[in-house]
Amino acid sequence: MKKGLKTLALLFFALCCTGMLVLSGTAQAEDLLDVRNSPKDPVKVIFDTDMGNDSDDALALAILHNMVERGKCELLGITLTKCNPYAAKYCKAFNIQYGRPDIPIGLVKDGKETHDGRYVRRIMELKKADGSVAFPIPEGWEPEDSVVLLRKLLAAAEDHSVVIVQVGFSTNLARLLDTPADDISPLTGKELAAKKVRLVSAMAGAFTFQNDQFIAHKEYNVVVDIPMAQKLCKEWPTPIVFSGFELGVDVLVRECTLLNDYMSPEPNILQQSVIFYREGWGLSQSTWDLTSVLFVVRPEAGRNYFSLSEAGTVTVRDDGTTFFTADQAGKHRCFISSPEQKIRVEEAFVNLCSEKH
Repeated sequence: MKKGLKTLALLFFALCCTGMLVLSGTAQAEDLLDVRNSPKDPVKVIFDTDMGNDSDDALALAILHNMVERGKCELLGITLTKCNPYAAKYCKAFNIQYGRPDIPIGLVKDGKETHDGRYVRRIMELKKADGSVAFPIPEGWEPEDSVVLLRKLLAAAEDHSVVIVQVGFSTNLARLLDTPADDISPLTGKELAAKKVRLVSAMAGAFTFQNDQFIAHKEYNVVVDIPMAQKLCKEWPTPIVFSGFELGVDVLVRECTLLNDYMSPEPNILQQSVIFYREGWGLSQSTWDLTSVLFVVRPEAGRNYFSLSEAGTVTVRDDGTTFFTADQAGKHRCFISSPEQKIRVEEAFVNLCSEKH
């Protein structure tokens, strides 16, 4: 079975390279291994995040910026599912330090969470030794509304070209589905998603492909907004791949990397964010959100970072637990990772998060 899937993936890759394969909006199994039309194309990404609740969001954003630098990714915009102004300002400061101040940022309205968390406000209030702001942003800058920004970005995109990396709550994407036609686009939100989005790569849920350890786990990104997670799973029109809690929990960005590889420029927004977040806990950080990014920016099958489940449907129960049901007609798949693959993934994160910038 594994040999057969590998053969299909290689055939798909060859056809893409020769231009013989016309891609449709409905991805086949082998199609999910590579979301580009050709190996030279950058992946067009919208990053949907609850920035500030954990430092893995910041590490994931660093990977996106580093892959933009390599020409492998185009970061179309950042939409926040955490309803906190410091989260938006933090993303603006982050983009500035990485040399891309103009990436648009959207902030959810009336979201489920408003608290600062452990680092976004502290980063924005941090001062240098001379008393100046460590990570300044333009005075008076304000984010857009997340759902409005999603509509703008999708309306401007080529058909079936966008990958949404959702590493926060499902609030923004589920709300998008209910938006009507407007001055931005004659399409409804659901029609825009179906026409413009190639794939959603979501860090959400917990699954039992390898053991039952997390069978009753209520994963945070799901439980904060259960109705919207249920809606997303039931109504989103394009394929979704899920990275469950069990995948990233024991794949780490380790203390040694943090202390030795994030030293330039000074001060370094990524290093300081993880230090603030992990204060009192030890600096090694689980990499849940990073897995959803890695899947789309390093898509080549031969890298062997992840395997995928068969097609099926992810269901969110009313208590926030999740389960997967196999179904050849289903739009969902889940990441599966062997111990050997997890070692490869951890090494990839060492290289992709901590590049000098």
